[in-house]
Amino acid sequence: MEDNVDWRMNQWRVERPDIDPTPMGVVARVQRACRLLERELRDHFATHDLQLWEFDILGTLRRSGPPYRLTAGQLVEASMVTSGAITNRIDRLVARELVTRGVDPLNRRSVLVTLTERGRELIDPVVTAHVDLEARLLGELSGPEQERLAGLLRKLLIVLGDHSPGNPLNPPGPPDSPGPLAP
Repeated sequence: MEDNVDWRMNQWRVERPDIDPTPMGVVARVQRACRLLERELRDHFATHDLQLWEFDILGTLRRSGPPYRLTAGQLVEASMVTSGAITNRIDRLVARELVTRGVDPLNRRSVLVTLTERGRELIDPVVTAHVDLEARLLGELSGPEQERLAGLLRKLLIVLGDHSPGNPLNPPGPPDSPGPLAP
């Protein structure tokens, strides 16, 4: 069985037999998988009255543990968006009463963002449904295949500069990089 990328690579092999389109095929498949997965996730989150970015921030706060609070800078680092974008997103979540914003009493230059009880009540069942959706989306891959794919993608991301936030030995990637699909 061939996918859309096979079809395009076959065209390149005919038109440009002097090049090996294998790298093109890998990158195209990652890009197409990203677009298809994002569409599924966007549709899923819409059923919960959320956008993908809202889930990203709420999920990041929820997984941070009690008191479910991070600085705006930590959210920038985790979400891989600019500080201007995170400010706009926090404003919108504050308006929905899903988070609160306050000045850090220990560092008045920092803004603390805290998940509200309403935000927690929203995000907890959504996370469960999200994990179920992702399990269905990856259902054709066995457990070992999923682990192998995750390992290969991890290796690629690290090579591209995507490292664990907060680790001084691993600086974050560029701020315009795509964010995680699942916090």
